[in-house]
Amino acid sequence: MKVLVVAPQPFFSWRGTPFSVYYRTAAICELGHEADVLTYGQGLDVNIPGCRIVRIPAFRWMGTVKTGPSAFKLFLDAFMVLWTIGLLIRHRYQVVHAHEEAVFWCRWLKPVFRFRLIYDMHSSLPQQLHNFEFTRIRFIHWLFEKLETSAVRASDAVIAICPALRDYAHTLTDDHDKIFLIENSIFEPVRTSGTAAGSSAGSTSTSPEMKLALEAWLDARSAESVIAYAGTLEVYQGIDKLIESFALVARQMPEAGLLIIGGQPAQVESCRGLAETLGVSGQVFLTGQLSQEDAQRLVGLAGACVSPRFSGDNTPLKIYQLMASGVSMVATRIESHTQVLNDDIATLTGVSTEELAAGMLELLRQPELARGKAERAQAWYEKYYSRGVYMGKMRAMLARVS
Repeated sequence: MKVLVVAPQPFFSWRGTPFSVYYRTAAICELGHEADVLTYGQGLDVNIPGCRIVRIPAFRWMGTVKTGPSAFKLFLDAFMVLWTIGLLIRHRYQVVHAHEEAVFWCRWLKPVFRFRLIYDMHSSLPQQLHNFEFTRIRFIHWLFEKLETSAVRASDAVIAICPALRDYAHTLTDDHDKIFLIENSIFEPVRTSGTAAGSSAGSTSTSPEMKLALEAWLDARSAESVIAYAGTLEVYQGIDKLIESFALVARQMPEAGLLIIGGQPAQVESCRGLAETLGVSGQVFLTGQLSQEDAQRLVGLAGACVSPRFSGDNTPLKIYQLMASGVSMVATRIESHTQVLNDDIATLTGVSTEELAAGMLELLRQPELARGKAERAQAWYEKYYSRGVYMGKMRAMLARVS
């Protein structure tokens, strides 16, 4: 079976959902199918046996592709539509695997080119418009709601990445058997080709100066007194609230440290400024963007990790990584977390700074409790979210469309 994967994002990048495109495509090829990936011009090329990457122009002079809806993405998606039609004319694809908004045009191309359609639903796109405050025009929101409903109904299979999205998709169609819950729960090292396309070159290398400063910072405190965060520094992640909560932790536990991994330079500087204002700049270390391997290594050194999100229902990839890593976890008690985590395998807190601080203190002060929760989280991950489980779900979904 030959599959066209249409992914309107900078595949591959360390900046967000392109991780899921990589693992989906790798699974398709591993299960014996061929795949062409059509994607943005920016990103880092990867090596997936049986896969060919096709890119639209990078338009690097217009800047880099950011997370969330944007006018730049709308501009790029116009070219994605043209390239999709071109590939469908030149090649015989039995299946088109459309990620996020790509389903909006693939849905209308389906009856023309007679392929089976998979909708990879990373989020509700109307909800994204609201979360990122892209527009307040009610007609635009109404239009996206209609397009999303039409796309779900027209697809032969729909992948929902979390239970909340699955339940939402169930409200849009009566054919619940075509909705597959396949979490973004695997995170094996990505096989890169080392070739950067466009202007987005993946991770940021660690400078010798920063590496020395980080080693000195880690040497100044025990590993069990360090709490780590790894991920983007977008507003919805709640990093400001995390730093404010840690300032409360530092008052009661001066030896504690907060290690923040990830973020763009401007975001990192903003967080440094907040830490300085709160008087904890010496106890908070921000690395900026690191490679996947370096980030995972540093997370493994920490006494506990934290996910401070205060809203949302999509489970972040890092939750699965932390469950599998053997590091204890503090997370806010919101649907993003509770549809995967429970009080037996993580410390779940309210969303206020005081409650998040109390959760971090609990794990830092009780290492035995932290280790017990981490061990149970590992077992939970193996049972419900491991690679074998993921591949079984992908096999069942592909069997339906083939």
